[in-house]
Amino acid sequence: MKNYYIIDFDSTFTQVEALDELARISLANHPARELIYEEIERLTNLSMNGQLSFRESLAARVKLLEANREHLAKLIWVLKKKVSPSFSRNKEFFKKNADSVLIVSGGFKEFIFPVVIPYHIKKENVYANTFTFDEAGNITGYDDGNPLSEEGGKVKLLQQLQLPGKIYGIGDGYSDFQLKESGLIERFYAFTENIERKSVSEKADHVTPSFDEFLYVNDLPRAISYPKNRILCLIVGDVPEIAAHILKRDGFSIRVKDTFEEKYVKDVGMLLLGNDVVLADEQLARADKLKVIGYLGDSKHRVNRDICNDKGIVLFDDKKNKKRNGEFIPRRMADFINKGDTYLSRNFPNLPLPKMERAHRLLHIHRNVPGVMAQINKVFAENQINIVAQFLMTKGDIGYAVTDVDTRYDKQLLRQLRQIDNTIKFRVLY
Repeated sequence: MKNYYIIDFDSTFTQVEALDELARISLANHPARELIYEEIERLTNLSMNGQLSFRESLAARVKLLEANREHLAKLIWVLKKKVSPSFSRNKEFFKKNADSVLIVSGGFKEFIFPVVIPYHIKKENVYANTFTFDEAGNITGYDDGNPLSEEGGKVKLLQQLQLPGKIYGIGDGYSDFQLKESGLIERFYAFTENIERKSVSEKADHVTPSFDEFLYVNDLPRAISYPKNRILCLIVGDVPEIAAHILKRDGFSIRVKDTFEEKYVKDVGMLLLGNDVVLADEQLARADKLKVIGYLGDSKHRVNRDICNDKGIVLFDDKKNKKRNGEFIPRRMADFINKGDTYLSRNFPNLPLPKMERAHRLLHIHRNVPGVMAQINKVFAENQINIVAQFLMTKGDIGYAVTDVDTRYDKQLLRQLRQIDNTIKFRVLY
């Protein structure tokens, strides 16, 4: 059976609530703007949490807007820059599934169309409300004959559409959950990349902190092989709040602790340490999922670099203890996870890497001995792999090979690369 993907717009496809943003544009010079902003936001949240009917909330918000077509043009410019990162990076998925993706929203087509059309989403697959205007271009209301303007509108719409296949719903609000409650969809995914509404996520079949997570759990083609929200980033010691903010904003799962607690050793994927924290060799040796360490200061005599090398763990630090390291080090850590970039690492070859589109990036960390690259390329040749780009650099005992390949290959390729002699760690980046 064909799969259909029903995706919400506000706070899901985009990071914001469009009517809230429209209010900030249209009421910018209004003397009571802050009070009106708060009231519009309050009405939005009451509706999203299921505490106020959608129609009552919508009517009240539109009435407060005092907006026109010129304001809408400015709003569209804002929204195009506010597409949720995990949707933005999976543009290729929408292109390949253009017939199966539907945007279903209580928002308005006037601002939704221009934002989603560049993502290969068909105009006829966008279901939303429409504004009404006067001759001067001022918004006077909306078409109240549209089922999406009503309470339970998404349910009524899907009843009318009668889509012939399995339907998956993705959204952040109560109106999205109503689809699951109605029995019309296979599974409901509460989308929490931008906001989590507990009243919704507690009832969802699955909480998805990103669109990558949704694609991953359903084994669908995606821009990155492993969702960043599944990578545990542990922050230990005296670390500035900005560092945690940078990594959390990038989508990693953050835990902030005073010490490296034993319960995190086997699952931690990233480790950011404050100055003067000493990482025990015994814990480091057992951290099998650990990919990168950031140290806010000089890591010498505090982090065992030999163990890091043996386990293929990249280490970034700032031995000069500059003020900027609270931002610089976490960004270097994120760049390694996101691109494989090891530039300015303390123990690895310094390899700055470009971002590659429409290819899979394979990271092969190995002992720097003769013949490894020959083995790697032999595997590629035997599997008839088209290599888009390849990078190699060595430092001491470490060899670091990065290969961008065409996305069409058999999974046995990955097994063979892991089994090459002198392999320390292998990872599919995207």
